Amino acid sequence: MFDYSTMHWAAFFGAAVLLNLSPGPDIAFILGQTVRGGRAAGFSAMLGIWTGAFIHVAFAAIGLTAILAASATAFSVVKWVGAAYLVWLGIEALRSKGGRLVGGGGPALPTGWRIWRQGVLVAVLNPKVAVFFLAFLPQFVVPGAGPVAAQLVLHGTLIIVVAAFVEPPLVVTGDWLARRIRDNPRIAVWLDRTLGAILVGLGVRLALSER
Repeated sequence: MFDYSTMHWAAFFGAAVLLNLSPGPDIAFILGQTVRGGRAAGFSAMLGIWTGAFIHVAFAAIGLTAILAASATAFSVVKWVGAAYLVWLGIEALRSKGGRLVGGGGPALPTGWRIWRQGVLVAVLNPKVAVFFLAFLPQFVVPGAGPVAAQLVLHGTLIIVVAAFVEPPLVVTGDWLARRIRDNPRIAVWLDRTLGAILVGLGVRLALSER
């Protein structure tokens, strides 16, 4: 079972690396939380996004994603809920007066658990990710290599494994770049404003997107 050629893996991992490097709501959320709250916040966001991605993989394997792709109503409902959630997160950041700073006072930043939950929802409530997995994963299903559902789960999980090599360095680098400016209360407020504007923009873009 799972007998694939070298060319198969080369094509798959090449596509998986490019997929994980492409900008989108997931990368914006991870980097935004990293700049805003540091490395721990970034890793919490990253784990949330991975959890949401695996949920999409499971949906693709059991066929629920096909229903989402085929039904304009289902797609629209998930799209509008996802867009509203991104906009809500953005407005929350825009209204923030700056998080708790290293060595300083101020309101507390969201906990790691809360950031993780937000990351899960950011990923799960993006129907374009679901449709992407439905279109992408079957291309790497090989007849005779094993049950189709198992092959879909294998390749979907490996996309997340590739993310484990791509995204942590982004979090570490983002934290290093932001550490010097995060201690400034005025800059901390603007970091929140920037994150808020990005999330609102992503929500609007998702709302205007088509299947």
